[in-house]
Amino acid sequence: MENFKMVAKTFFGFEEILEKELFQLGAQNVVKGTRSVSFQGDKGFMYKANLALRTALKILKPIHTFKAYNEQTLYDGIQKIDWSDYLKVQQSFVVETTLYSEQFTHSQFVAQKVKDAIVDQFKTNTGERPSIDKDFPDLRIHIHIDRDFCTLSLDTSGVSLHQRGYKTATNIAPINEVLAAGMLILSGWDGNAHFLDPMCGSGTIVAEAAMIACNIPANINRKEFAFERWPNWDSELFDKVLESLLKKTREFHYTIIGCDKAPSAVEKAKDNIKNANLDDYVTIKQADFFQSEKEVEGPLHICFNPPYGERLNIEMERFYREIGDTMKQNYPGTNAWFITANLEALKFVGLRPSRKIKLFNGKLEARLVKYEMYAGSKRTKFQNREEE
Repeated sequence: MENFKMVAKTFFGFEEILEKELFQLGAQNVVKGTRSVSFQGDKGFMYKANLALRTALKILKPIHTFKAYNEQTLYDGIQKIDWSDYLKVQQSFVVETTLYSEQFTHSQFVAQKVKDAIVDQFKTNTGERPSIDKDFPDLRIHIHIDRDFCTLSLDTSGVSLHQRGYKTATNIAPINEVLAAGMLILSGWDGNAHFLDPMCGSGTIVAEAAMIACNIPANINRKEFAFERWPNWDSELFDKVLESLLKKTREFHYTIIGCDKAPSAVEKAKDNIKNANLDDYVTIKQADFFQSEKEVEGPLHICFNPPYGERLNIEMERFYREIGDTMKQNYPGTNAWFITANLEALKFVGLRPSRKIKLFNGKLEARLVKYEMYAGSKRTKFQNREEE
């Protein structure tokens, strides 16, 4: 099988960890971009990337590049492709757009123009036309226009890869699965400690933490990828790729606990953990973080997504002060990470973060922050280190 170029899309701030994921999977010619990483691989690697990458939102396969200065040159560029190589006349398709252009500013107009060019080609050649299906198309086509430079790609993934397939129930403000996985990787989580999410909501962070700890492929629970509807779909090859990934799973010897104050959240989290077949690794409990204390010996890794008032009504100053007090007083020997889009609220935690990483939670600018809680005073810890 021959290699071809692909582009993995991701969130701002995850480019470096996605690049590392691709290197570790065995991708070739890996090049980091903005919110994306390009790489090369064969068809089997395309399957592998979709199954295994934790921080990718989509894997695109570019098939044609050209320059377009107006609607006619855009139409002509699309018509230069023989679309019968990718689509049968009885099938359906959809066009998605990403635009960074002064000439092309309206995404629906561009999508319509691409659609017209494809449909017209089929009508000219066969007298019939493929249909449009926005929800369950046989082929997803993506056009990226940067000024006058157009890149046409096939979407190999389908719906965003954050839709892992295990989450049937969500809470008021659920965190995106790719964002959760990226936060965990940035926090250094590798499964070599006990883990706690004290405000687990519908269980996304603990599910992703368990899959990272056990090296379970991120998208093993997905029902379908877009490439399964392609003419060259190879189910035997896909099964071989999946089998080889499953052989690399590993044992986990610590605890992963998700807690939430709300009984409804606890029930949803339990359902989602069960759907993900992670019951053996994750325990979900009803508990109020502010009334809790560290229950395990040795190092504890905390990672969570506290509410920040955007969709949940809380008394911000008091809430974040209690987060800081609880971590400081009740969780010695702990590295605690959390994400917030309420940058003002961080002032009330009362602890100095040892790291701050800029991310986006949806369209909201956020910070992933780290607090180190030492067992005993910080001064004693450094004195002990100097005496060693």
